This record gives sequence, structure tokens and C-alpha cells, in this order.
Amino acid sequence: MTTTPLTLDQLRADVADVLGEDPADIPVDENLVDYGLDSVRLMSLLGRWRRDHGVTASFADLAEQPALEKWVQLLTREA
Repeated sequence: MTTTPLTLDQLRADVADVLGEDPADIPVDENLVDYGLDSVRLMSLLGRWRRDHGVTASFADLAEQPALEKWVQLLTREA
């Protein structure tokens, strides 16, 4: 199965989706916990990204620095 790499736009759209927000309202440089991202939602996102994009990062990797700018660096390094 071929997977497509994650982009910042895709990360933002997916986070906005689980938070019920508009993607434009999700900042790239702020702690997503402050926007309502909890561990259950993060696990949901991680499961989606593993399935659809071949992500291998752990929950701890993402929870350690919950900001899109950090995640895009980590997840695009994997590709």
C-alpha cells in the first residue's frame, strides 16, 4: 500500500477536524493542548496518520511537543 506523506496543511486540517474547528484557527506555533487537544484525540490522530500516511512516531513523541511546527518537523523526517 502506498501512503502519502503528511504536510503541514494536512496536519492542520486533521487537528481542526478532531477539535471541531476551522483549520485557519489552528496556529502552527502554539501548544495544541490549549486548544482542546487531549490524549484521546491525539491517539485518534496518530492512528489515522499511521493508517493513511505510514507514520511511525509514538504517542510520546507527539505529546512531548504538541505544536504543529514541531510535528511537521518530526513527521516529515520520517518520510
